[in-house]
Amino acid sequence: MRRGEGFGLNGSSGEFYLLGKAILGTKTKEILPQLDAVTIPVIDHENLDRITAETLVEAGVNAVVNAAGSATGHYPNMGPFILARAGVYILDGVGQKVFERISTGDEIELRGDGVYKDGELVAVGEHLDEEVAERRLRESREVVGAALESFAQNTVEFMRHEQDLLFSKFAVPADLAREMRSRHVLVVVRGYDYRQDLAALRTYLREVRPFLIGVDGGADALLEAGWRPDLVFGDMDSVSEEGLRLADRILVHAYPDGYCPGLERVREAGIERAETLRAPGLSEDVAILIAEQCGAELIVAVGTHVGLVEFLDKGRKGASSTFLTRLKVGARLVDAKGVSKLYPSRVSVWQLVALVVAAFIAVSAIVYSSNSLADIFQVLAIKLRLLLGI
Repeated sequence: MRRGEGFGLNGSSGEFYLLGKAILGTKTKEILPQLDAVTIPVIDHENLDRITAETLVEAGVNAVVNAAGSATGHYPNMGPFILARAGVYILDGVGQKVFERISTGDEIELRGDGVYKDGELVAVGEHLDEEVAERRLRESREVVGAALESFAQNTVEFMRHEQDLLFSKFAVPADLAREMRSRHVLVVVRGYDYRQDLAALRTYLREVRPFLIGVDGGADALLEAGWRPDLVFGDMDSVSEEGLRLADRILVHAYPDGYCPGLERVREAGIERAETLRAPGLSEDVAILIAEQCGAELIVAVGTHVGLVEFLDKGRKGASSTFLTRLKVGARLVDAKGVSKLYPSRVSVWQLVALVVAAFIAVSAIVYSSNSLADIFQVLAIKLRLLLGI
C-alpha cells in the first residue's frame, strides 16, 4: 500500500479516517521492524526524535498515535515536523490509558481526533499537522538557551561519575586487540545522516578496508551499505537479529557493576557466541575508546552524537562521556559527520560533455559499420542540412 491509500476524509463529517492494525510499543525502536503501511503504531514517545521519525516514514506508516507529547517545546526536536511534512497523520497526547484499552493486533479506527475499537471511542488526542509542528519547532528554537544551560550543568555534574573513562583500561580480548592494532577503525552509529556519510566513504572503505565496528543499530547500517561488521558492540537494544548473526564478533556493553541486560537479548535471539565488557558511559564512546586502547592508527566515527539536539533526541541530559572520550582520544579521532555535505557527489559539465562525445563516437562506429545504417545516417544528414539551410 502506498502512502495515501486506505485513508482519507469521512464522507459524512469531512474528518480524517483510517483503519489499520495497532502495533503497541512503549519503546518505539522495538516495534519499528513490525511496521508497514497497514499498521498504526501506538507509542509513548515524548519529543519524537528525527531518526525515529525518518524510520517511521521509511516504514510507510500513514498515521502515528502518541500517548505522550510529540513536541513539548523543551528543545527543537525535528521528529513531528518530518512526519507531518511526509503526510503522516499524528494524533498526539492521547494518554497512557490507550495501552490498557487496545492491544497489538487489534483493528482500530482513527476518526478525526479519536481512536476507536469495535466502534467504541477508546482515546482522544490532538491532530498535529505540518503547520502546528513547524510553529512548535520555531518556538522551541527561540527558548533553546534554557535547554543548553541545563545540558551544560548536567554535563559537568555527570563528569564526576564518568571520569573513570579517562583512566580506565578495558578488559578487551587479546585477539580482538590484535585485529585492531595499527589499523584504521570505523565506528558506525545509526545517528544523523549516517547513510549519506557511509555512502561518501565508499571509496575509503573499499581501498583502506578498516576494521568495522557497528554500535547497536550501526551494525544494520553497515549491512545496509553492503559491509559486514567485524564487531557489534553495545547494549543490543536496537540491533536486528540479522545484524547479530552476520557479525564476525559480538561484544555486549555491561554496566560497571557487571549487570548486562543486553546479553539476555542476544541469548533470546539464539546466539551464544557473545562476550561482555564492563564500562561506564555511552556505547558509542566506549567503542571509540576500545579502538584507541587497542592501538588503532586512526578512528573514523560515523553517525555519532555531538550536538545539543542530537543528545536530547537520544534522551541524554549531558555529554560527559562524549566530552571525556574526545579529550582522551584527541587527534586520532576523525568525525565523518557531514562529510557527504562537505563534498557532495556531483557530475561536472565536462564529465557530461565527455559522456556525450563518447556516446556519439560509439553510435558513429556502429552506424558506419553497417551499410544500411550508413544510408539512413546519410539521409538524415541531408535532411538536417536542408532544414538548417547549410
